[in-house]
Amino acid sequence: MVILIFVKAFLALVTTMIWPVIPLMWIPVHFATGFFRRLGRLTYICVALPWFSAACLIFLLRQTILSHQLDFSPVLNVAGLLLLAAGTMLHIWTAALLSFPGIVGIHEISEPQKSSLVEKGPFAVVRHPTYLAHTMMFLSVFLFTGFPAIGILTLVDFIVVGSLVIPLEERELLQRFGMPYREYMKRVPRLVPRISHKY
Repeated sequence: MVILIFVKAFLALVTTMIWPVIPLMWIPVHFATGFFRRLGRLTYICVALPWFSAACLIFLLRQTILSHQLDFSPVLNVAGLLLLAAGTMLHIWTAALLSFPGIVGIHEISEPQKSSLVEKGPFAVVRHPTYLAHTMMFLSVFLFTGFPAIGILTLVDFIVVGSLVIPLEERELLQRFGMPYREYMKRVPRLVPRISHKY
C-alpha cells in the first residue's frame, strides 16, 4: 500500500514537471518558425532553460500542488492504467512513423528539407495522434492517481493544444506541404476520430 501511494505521487509529480515543455517548445516554435530556424539547434537550449526552471518550481511546490487527492474506485484506477498503456502505445507508434527528427521538431527548426507527409496508421484516423496520445496519458494519470491537479492539467493541456498548438502547427504544415496537406485536412479529422457507418 505504501509503495502504491509513492508510485501515484511520483507519477503525478513527474507528469506535472514534464508538461511545461509542451507550451514552452511548441507554441513559440510554431508561432515564430523563421526565428527558430535561424537559431537552429540552440532552440533546444532556449526551451530547456525555462522548462528546467518551471520543473524546479513545480518540485519545490509539490506538496501544495499535490495536497489534495480524490479517492477513486479501483475500477477507475485500473481504467487509468489501461488508458495509460493505450496512450503510451499510440505515442510510440506515432513516434515510429514520424521518426526521431519529426517527433522532436527538427523539421520546424531546420531549413526546409525534403520530408514526406505521413498519412498511414493513426494518421489516417486523426491528423494529430501524438497530441491525442499525450492527452490520453494525462487523463490516465488523473484516473490512476486521483490528484485534482492532474485533472486540471489535463483540461488545460487539451485547451492549450487544441486552441494554440495545433492551429499554429497546421499553419506551418500547410507552408511545408501545401495542397497535399490541405486535402489531408479535408479528409481526416483533427483530434477526435470520426465515427462512420458503412452498410
